[in-house]
Amino acid sequence: MAYKVAVVGATGNVGREMLDILAERRFPVSEVVALASSRSIGTEVSFGDRTLKCKALDSYDFSDVDICLMSAGGAVAKEWAPRIGAQGCVVIDNSSAWRMDPDVPLVVPEVNAGAAAGFAKKNIIANPNCSTAQLVVALKPLHDAAKIRRVVVSTYQSVSGAGKEGMDELFAQTRSVFVSDPVEAKKFPRRIAFNLIPQIDVFMEDGFTKEEWKMVVETKKILDPKIKLVATCVRVPVFIGHSEAVNIEFEKPISADEARDILREAPGVLVIDKHEPGGYITPHEAAGEDATYVSRIRTDPTVDNGLVLWCVSDNLRKGAALNAVQIAEVLMNRKLLAPKKKAA
Repeated sequence: MAYKVAVVGATGNVGREMLDILAERRFPVSEVVALASSRSIGTEVSFGDRTLKCKALDSYDFSDVDICLMSAGGAVAKEWAPRIGAQGCVVIDNSSAWRMDPDVPLVVPEVNAGAAAGFAKKNIIANPNCSTAQLVVALKPLHDAAKIRRVVVSTYQSVSGAGKEGMDELFAQTRSVFVSDPVEAKKFPRRIAFNLIPQIDVFMEDGFTKEEWKMVVETKKILDPKIKLVATCVRVPVFIGHSEAVNIEFEKPISADEARDILREAPGVLVIDKHEPGGYITPHEAAGEDATYVSRIRTDPTVDNGLVLWCVSDNLRKGAALNAVQIAEVLMNRKLLAPKKKAA
């Protein structure tokens, strides 16, 4: 079986990563179509050893497309995902537009692949927030073993989470610091070069940011609505890779050694945890890799049944593009979606 796949937002960081991962994982495609806004018509993007020219989303006919990987922002997804779904094409959307819709599955394949079967109500499946995706991959096997009661997480999120503009701003500001030029903040509310910004997304009435809220509600929807979670999300001067310091309180006793053994066997997780200088993973090593890395697993002595760990992942891959392609693989492997046309 081979599927016709469209990638919406093909010129963006995540869209390009989606194309790369489709090729890397040899997803069975009969055709791949790169789509973007009308201003990007003709822009060339790579798919394996081929070059694709972008076509316009607003004039494209999806009636013979099987799967649409969408990474074009919430407003575009809100408008176009239902239209595309109505043409019989399954949309796997990377934005926040559909994540909390009760009729739209929110899926991380290592955690709740079975939920993907619920796509038929709207022909839409949602990708979680990048910081949520890596967190639940690490939490799921531990939750199965000892049942998580509460999570306190602090994130250290790279500028690529804010798109190409975020990466460009870090680069430009870093250069300005070295040559003593004025440092301009445009994309971020404060200077990001050699700095930290304790705000991602807009503030809500309760003082938390929307990014922090997303981590709470998405973890509950994906993993378990009974889990209590509080987050502090921080933007850091790193180009690619999100890191998280995670404190977990369990209902049942679980030792650091037990957790280490469980996570070593968990899908999508790699444990690098040596108690020596450099015996852990940083965003630099995680960039370009598929795994969610877990390091510094230790007992939290301040609570009963508590653990602390360090979790790192490439936010453009597991946090976005890879997860979307893995969802497409679930649809294929579980025979939830048959191609509309057989490959010639």
